[in-house]
Amino acid sequence: MALECVGGAVLSSFLGAVFQKLASPQVLDFFRGTKIDQKLRKDLENKLLSIQAVLDDAEQKQFGNMQVRDWLIKLKVAMLDVEDVLDEIQHSRLQVQPQSESQTCTCKLPNFFKSSPLSSFNKEINSNMKNVLDDLDDLASRMDNLGLKKASDLVVGSGSGGKVPQSKSSVVESDICCRDADKEMIINWLTSDTDNMLSILSIWGMGGLAWVCVSQEFDVLNVSRAILDTFTKSIENSDRLEIVHTKLKDKLRGNRFLLVLDDVWIESRPKWEAVQNALVCGAQGSRILVTTSSEKFASTMRSKEHELEQLQEDYCWKLFAKHAFRDDNLPRDPGCPEIGMKIVKKCQGLPLVLKSMGSLLHNKSFVSDWENILKSEIWEIEDSDIVPALALSYHHLPPHLKTCFAYCALFPKDYVFHRECLIQLWMAEKFLNCHQGNKSPEEVGQQYFNDLISRSFFQQSSKYEDGFVMHDLLNDLAKYVCGDIYFRFGVDDEGKSTQKITRHFSVSIITKQRFDGFATSCDDKRLRTFMPTSIEKLPDSVCNFKHLRSLDLSYTGIEKLPESTCSLYNLQILKLNYCRCLKELPSNLHELTNLHGLEFVNTKIIKVPPHLGKLKNLQVAMSSFDVGKCSEFTIQKFGELNFLHERLSFRELQNIENPSDALAADLKNKTHLVELEFEWNSHQNPDDSAKERDVIVIENLQPSKHLEKLSIINYGGKQFPNWLSDNSLSNVMSLELNNCQSCQHLPSLGLLPFLKNL
Repeated sequence: MALECVGGAVLSSFLGAVFQKLASPQVLDFFRGTKIDQKLRKDLENKLLSIQAVLDDAEQKQFGNMQVRDWLIKLKVAMLDVEDVLDEIQHSRLQVQPQSESQTCTCKLPNFFKSSPLSSFNKEINSNMKNVLDDLDDLASRMDNLGLKKASDLVVGSGSGGKVPQSKSSVVESDICCRDADKEMIINWLTSDTDNMLSILSIWGMGGLAWVCVSQEFDVLNVSRAILDTFTKSIENSDRLEIVHTKLKDKLRGNRFLLVLDDVWIESRPKWEAVQNALVCGAQGSRILVTTSSEKFASTMRSKEHELEQLQEDYCWKLFAKHAFRDDNLPRDPGCPEIGMKIVKKCQGLPLVLKSMGSLLHNKSFVSDWENILKSEIWEIEDSDIVPALALSYHHLPPHLKTCFAYCALFPKDYVFHRECLIQLWMAEKFLNCHQGNKSPEEVGQQYFNDLISRSFFQQSSKYEDGFVMHDLLNDLAKYVCGDIYFRFGVDDEGKSTQKITRHFSVSIITKQRFDGFATSCDDKRLRTFMPTSIEKLPDSVCNFKHLRSLDLSYTGIEKLPESTCSLYNLQILKLNYCRCLKELPSNLHELTNLHGLEFVNTKIIKVPPHLGKLKNLQVAMSSFDVGKCSEFTIQKFGELNFLHERLSFRELQNIENPSDALAADLKNKTHLVELEFEWNSHQNPDDSAKERDVIVIENLQPSKHLEKLSIINYGGKQFPNWLSDNSLSNVMSLELNNCQSCQHLPSLGLLPFLKNL
């Protein structure tokens, strides 16, 4: 069985997963135990090996040849279809296994799981396998016509295979070089005297000259509300434009302001004038600074214009060298700088491209590697929106990073994503190869994420400290290599005829369209990721999503999850954060044996499934737990769960009748909980026995030593817990003691060396 890349094949992540499943005990057992032609399995293996040999050449040629690109996308779909078939086989054997191990088992299995050579399930697998082989035969027959070469025929070293040195931490982006003249011009404009009530400056230049993303839709109401929110530091929910503009005028009237409009993409002058009319109430000297990628859009603003030109040659070299060499004293051939100068000339003075190429070459020590990049055919691609240098940077990523980067095609432009959330999604798709010593999947994901940052594929958001973004050009690149396998409803709607290949589906939060089902959007039976933001009810047909790995229903109006959700045996991540109407979870959620991430932060859930502790790998994120409202899931059950969310509030603690239940919660070992709130009912009037019980309860709720923020509210005991004064919480920075009326003495706060807020 071939488990290694041939010639640095870039689809090795897909093929490796398929080969491993073909060799799994469940699959081998299935083919041995049925009359399905075992030759199918061998034919599949051989066909994959023959196609694998040309993958590296196809990945390189896809940027200049749309036929090759379409061939690659169809191949990826075929790989996913193969995985789906093998997943169904594995699941069927795992369901049968308990029956064979115990003759006394009384569980009832669906008929298609029973070992009958003529069963409908076996016939379905046989049919699906033949369909996949037909697809692969068709793809293999086109390889010669597309001029695809086998890895053995390619120049050694020109591909993306081989061991990749470990990259260093990301480059700090705080310093902006080579733009002194531009900065001086802007400062002069800001500080100059003018008789105009409102002065506007548009800075324009092609994407890549600055790290500026372009918003595809200029919606007057949304833009106006965003401006009002910025000035009021609150959220405006009105859908009436006149109300928003009246509030905005009242806020600005008589005040001088500076407003920066980033990412502007607008061709309609009336739309801009509709926004501008609400901004003319400011005092004399008010300024609006606009960035855009087109002179045409800048002229729409009727503003003073400043073109951001390409960097001069010597500045280009400085920026490139900063990323390529990084003062790390890595040994390199002396000819590398000379080759680097030639590569810099191909970057067309674009900072984004210079950073990307520098980051790529940082990990290559030999002049032959630099020459291969200089002579790559990808530089010559034409008639494409993809910047050649970025395509080249992508091509030279190791296979695992290519797969992880391409997943971001699911995100719309300007989307701010979080490190932990993206790593979760990678984990659900089995993108994280954990054959690296004792590293956990999370640690491997952190390494992959940092590698993509260091190569300039991700950048920290300027708006959110813990958020990250991709440049528009890189978003286009991810979408290009994935096609409609990753589909963004409300963004990619032009390709309706090809949506049946979709496996990862998201609904844009800014779309005006209401998502009302899957029939016209994608094949729900093959869906792997579902990230909607505009539905109010999840249909019972969700049970059809057999191959779903990630289901994110956060911020939606759903009131409950159907019990059929518990049949999604591949589901690994379920997110229900900020579902304000959600009150309960399915009682059999523990049947999702692959589930490792469950989040329901800021919901109204008062009933937690009682057997979640059976899922030993499950990590739970919730914001609060009401002891008084949950009889089936008592506080001691927390001892069985692992928490991934940093904050948790325990309420109605007076309802704990047995203090040993609090001890069983085992908060001392919940190291991810860095913020805790303990709250009793403010209307209680505890007697002496209740006060004594409260003392024992809070003593048993001792947090871990990693706690940073603690609140104790309406506590009825006469003394604070000993763990608050014995130096076991030395990391606490914030402490709230609210309405603890029976306590006569404060704890020894001098033992909290990092305490800042009391």
